[in-house]
Amino acid sequence: MKKICVLLASYNGEKYLKEQIDSILCQLDVDVTIYVSLDKSSDNSLSMLTEFATANENIILLEYGHKFGSAGRNFFHLIKSVSVDDYDYIAFADQDDIWESTKIREAIILLSNSRSDGYSSNVTAFWENGSERLINKSSPQVEYDYLFESPGPGCTFVFTKTLYKKIQDSVIRNYDYIHKLWLHDWFCYSLARFSGYKWVIDPRPLMRYRQHSTNEVGANSGILSFLKRINIMCDGRGLNYVVQQAEFIGQKHCLPISYLYQGRVGLFKLVLISFKLRRKYSDKVFCIILFLILAIRGNSKFLETGEVK
Repeated sequence: MKKICVLLASYNGEKYLKEQIDSILCQLDVDVTIYVSLDKSSDNSLSMLTEFATANENIILLEYGHKFGSAGRNFFHLIKSVSVDDYDYIAFADQDDIWESTKIREAIILLSNSRSDGYSSNVTAFWENGSERLINKSSPQVEYDYLFESPGPGCTFVFTKTLYKKIQDSVIRNYDYIHKLWLHDWFCYSLARFSGYKWVIDPRPLMRYRQHSTNEVGANSGILSFLKRINIMCDGRGLNYVVQQAEFIGQKHCLPISYLYQGRVGLFKLVLISFKLRRKYSDKVFCIILFLILAIRGNSKFLETGEVK
């Protein structure tokens, strides 16, 4: 059986951890080992995870006591700290989802059949009131989408060791500047595509993506979430995230990124290639509107100064 390294970032997760870990350990036709990094928590997560690790040698708890402050920083710590030399594939996991028993097996099959090195998938979001919704991230990839968005929730990601080693090497070499990155999943996808690795997005939802009040990112559902995303983009923060990650990876001179350093003229150029920047049709239209607004208004700190804030 293929040996799978699962990296799980946790924080105050005692309510959901057991169900998630059980679903990971029940994966069919693979040999799974879970590495857990627990951000300094105020609930009983530490004692619970310590008990799990004591009872099961396939659960390894990293040294406790760090305060990361975000899931992304916690995952970067996992990437830096865990050796994957003995594993065939590496996967990410959140602390509160539920995996279908075939999730990893089907990911490996699709990676092999498509000759890809990175995998993500659609998910079924579910809420405590019983409602469910498909989160569709499997629109066809386009030329520059990796510079502007993730291929889906990071908790669906599965990597070949070859790609993962590339990601791990970048994180280790540049760890002093890791605070410049916003989201670990978007970074992994962007580095993979930029480096020439093939990525496949599975339209099948092979995990249940739990939604609750403490989700850090979540399914981006509802009008308040939509307005929050609009605000992040329109006030310039979204473009700053794009540029900071591009500079971290070495993408500064890529065509769409270089346009961001050309002020209003560059924004009008981005309008012309907006359909190459995002996968989903509605997001393409949103990009056109956004870049037109920013080009006319020009009030982003980044656009005014030409510097990353």
